[in-house]
Amino acid sequence: MSNLELLDILKKRFEANMNRHEDIEWTKLQAKLEANTEKLWSLSEMERTGGEPDVISYNETTGEYIFYDCSTETPIGRRNVCYDLKGQEERNRKGVHPEGNAIDMATSMGIEILDEEQYRGLQKLGEFDMKTSSWVKTPADIRKLGGAIFADRRYGQVFIYHNSAPSFYSVRGFRGLLRV
Repeated sequence: MSNLELLDILKKRFEANMNRHEDIEWTKLQAKLEANTEKLWSLSEMERTGGEPDVISYNETTGEYIFYDCSTETPIGRRNVCYDLKGQEERNRKGVHPEGNAIDMATSMGIEILDEEQYRGLQKLGEFDMKTSSWVKTPADIRKLGGAIFADRRYGQVFIYHNSAPSFYSVRGFRGLLRV
């Protein structure tokens, strides 16, 4: 997809979801995007994998626009993954092969995986992961013990759960954020 096509998609999504970014002007955002082709590539990867990225805030201190994956369900092109490489390697040794792992996929796309606070912030913008779940950045002390955390929305509530990092499911992926 060309940068022009991507910008057109992003502008339409921006206009259709003004509740996510009421105080942000598209023309300023577009100028910043056009000046950052590396960030446009990352947004393109978010879009290509089904994330439907949209700007959700502007940090006046850093001068950065913040994009989150805003697809209703966890991005379809990023599901069936373990939490990290260590978990993926453990699963591979058992002869079961996931599609990859959330941490390395996010890094390769130039994005960050949402943490628990960011995930809860996303859920204030709408209802996400009603049928799926998303890995979220796991604190080091939990990961050191072999675990990882994920989140979803059920029964009108956001839930944070734990699982072993090597686990993977067809309905679990990850959501990312990009700072531009």
